[in-house]
Amino acid sequence: MTEEHLRLLLIETSGQPGQVGLAKGDRLLCSRSLSAARRHARDLAPTVKALLAELGWRPRDLQAVAVSRGPGSYTGLRVGIISAKALAYALNIPILAVDTFPILALQAGPGEDLDVLEDAQQDKVYVQRFRWAATQTRPEPLDALTIRPFSDWLRDLPPNLRVTGPALEVASFRTRLPPTVRVLPQESWHPQLAAMLTLARDQWARGEVADLWRLEPLYLRPSEAEEAWERRKPATRS
Repeated sequence: MTEEHLRLLLIETSGQPGQVGLAKGDRLLCSRSLSAARRHARDLAPTVKALLAELGWRPRDLQAVAVSRGPGSYTGLRVGIISAKALAYALNIPILAVDTFPILALQAGPGEDLDVLEDAQQDKVYVQRFRWAATQTRPEPLDALTIRPFSDWLRDLPPNLRVTGPALEVASFRTRLPPTVRVLPQESWHPQLAAMLTLARDQWARGEVADLWRLEPLYLRPSEAEEAWERRKPATRS
């Protein structure tokens, strides 16, 4: 099956709002948004069912599931990935795991170097830099995804840098940006299914299918619940 005729379910739950959609080839045929209050495994299944009914598709008509891997909301990512795994297992179809920052970089379009930012809590940000040369059809990462104190990131900014990402919704980040930084329009700060579809089809064409059993959110720090648990654990006696 080539990507031109691929029937694909897309699940994006890294941010606000979450989204679910169905695509065939390069066309996003229908989609639904998921509010923060409804981004639960029990709500995703009825949403998928409603979308399939809208197109007259049966579950077994799906040929793959694409899910966002993050970084982003820890709870949202886990719900999306668990739901994608359950569907892929039940239907015996592959999973395509799409990193969220390349989606945002693709949405930004060609131009100067771009930093994608997401809130990592405690005045830190997830950050990754991308470059989109005139001869390229996709942006390329210039470094690995990292977590940095926001003040350190500000200190090292090059001139003419473009910036996008969900962290810009946080006023304490946005208001500290210098005038030398070009902030992209707000509608590009969150991942959209159209860009996710483009990258998922690229992965399908390259045969980059995720391991159903090992797929986890791309999350470089423990969740708040995990950090709280570690703080409550008694110190180990020597």
